[in-house]
Amino acid sequence: MGDPILTHNTINQRLCGTPQETSEGTSRVLLTTGPDMAVDDHGLVHGGFIFGLADHAAMIAVNHPNVVLGSAEVRFQKPVRVGETVVAEARVEKSDGRKRPVHVSVKRHTETVFDGSFICFILDSHVLAG
Repeated sequence: MGDPILTHNTINQRLCGTPQETSEGTSRVLLTTGPDMAVDDHGLVHGGFIFGLADHAAMIAVNHPNVVLGSAEVRFQKPVRVGETVVAEARVEKSDGRKRPVHVSVKRHTETVFDGSFICFILDSHVLAG
């Protein structure tokens, strides 16, 4: 699969995606959507699950035990239906001290359904520590 994953090790991968590939500054995370993600009888998947997938990919791309999300600017471009598989690809754009801008694209086959810029930060200790 690539580099060992140092963050978000107890995340629910059924809801936030399963890592497929990791290397320094990049990740690829796959999510197959389920009926418990639907918001209506048409099978529309709630955007929060797609955002969660993208966030998970961003955290793995940074790959530090104390990484946190500071902000995100995202665009939902196409709807996702229950039963579809989507893949998030994340890339750290640069290292600027503790700050790590990460670009994430979520695709269904070759079609982009979500695109975002995430600003992640590496903290000295866990965000909930002391």
